[in-house]
Amino acid sequence: MESLKPFLAEILSGVASDYADVRLEESEQARIVYRGRDLDEIGRAFERGGCIRVFHHGNWGSASFNQVDDGLKELARDVAAQVEAMPPRPEILGEMPPFNNEVTVPEGEDPRRVPLAEKHALIRRYNDILLKTAGITTTLSMYQDIFRETAFLSTDDRYLTQESVYTGFMCRAVARDGANVQDYSDTFGKTQGFASLANREPLVERIAKVALDLLKAEPVQAGVYNVVIDPLLAGVFAHEAFGHLSEADFLATNERLLELMRVGTRYGVEELTIVDDGTMPGERGSYRFDDEGTASGHTELIRDGVITGHLHDRQSARRMGETPTGNARAISYRFSPIVRMSNTFIEPRSANIEDMMDSLERGLYVCGSRGGMTELESFTFASQYAWLVEHGRKTKLVRDVTLSGNVFETLKNIDMIGDDLTMFGGLGGCGKGDQVPLPVGLGGPHVRIRNVVIGGR
Repeated sequence: MESLKPFLAEILSGVASDYADVRLEESEQARIVYRGRDLDEIGRAFERGGCIRVFHHGNWGSASFNQVDDGLKELARDVAAQVEAMPPRPEILGEMPPFNNEVTVPEGEDPRRVPLAEKHALIRRYNDILLKTAGITTTLSMYQDIFRETAFLSTDDRYLTQESVYTGFMCRAVARDGANVQDYSDTFGKTQGFASLANREPLVERIAKVALDLLKAEPVQAGVYNVVIDPLLAGVFAHEAFGHLSEADFLATNERLLELMRVGTRYGVEELTIVDDGTMPGERGSYRFDDEGTASGHTELIRDGVITGHLHDRQSARRMGETPTGNARAISYRFSPIVRMSNTFIEPRSANIEDMMDSLERGLYVCGSRGGMTELESFTFASQYAWLVEHGRKTKLVRDVTLSGNVFETLKNIDMIGDDLTMFGGLGGCGKGDQVPLPVGLGGPHVRIRNVVIGGR
């Protein structure tokens, strides 16, 4: 984007308020979808728009727009007038110093430079691998990339232009044996260019294999098990069960949760550390600055088993007497930013997977995630599959596995943490406040947990 600071400053110049900001956004994306042998969708899309926010006497007002012209000055005044009419509230924003910054994407990472035909050939090749596998009856394969440019200015003279990029694909295979239908999917994606998606044939081949293996799997026997969870499920647990509890826009207004999540409270073994880090190179949830112009950071939520931090925007940080962490994020210009995670993971420690499996007399090795739900400190997750482990050996593949429990009790029951951190991204993302899918990363090492309630047959 060319220098937009004078234009944005003119928009905000007529706003009489405690604070205001304006964010402009341009994005171009490509999307290609195969359903079985049929090319269901292929094309590019371009969007341009923005969002104006006004904060005054403890209240927020906002408006999104698609028309970028001189009329935005009047729109900003209208938003300010609406906020002025609201009853005052005892809320203030923390102060931030003026700055100017520019973030650019290397030319070689820009997916707009790759012909659509080349992107089509990639996802068609991956889809064909699935279709040519005996026993696979249908597929869903999707390619997506996006290049986004934003310009941001606030009344405390923080000006930022930022480019970002993402490329990814997803494949799902469906296998059938009579009335028995099973499916398995996987996805890959990074804040990197098109070249990062090449040579992923082993991942696609594994998708077909697992779908076929699940036809032979039996439903798991319900009960209480000692389990080893794989890095993906460890990341889902860190994100869904604990990360959302750390998002301070919700936390700061819930007295019960404030007490449960109080800094200094111990919930886990000394080896347990959970981190949210938006600075990790290339990961799905990485970015340089959030949508309030605050730098992303490395935030320890739990360190050595003790709660040490929370995730903040400017308002929640001021309310709780903490520091903004750069976690104010919006999925697009249509929304105001809210507190969201970036890349959330359990830090690795020293245990190896062999010793963790050997420790299971009769337990489960649980892999992947089909989603789940959380309600404050309660959670239920469905895994993609699991292995019954007896005397340290995997003996039988099982399916229809759900894990449930209390977040804080489960943290206390973690007793071995592996040395093999793996991060995951891919298509999809996190949902909160009608903003979905927000790009996030998650991960962890293998983790052993005692006394997990498993639902099944």
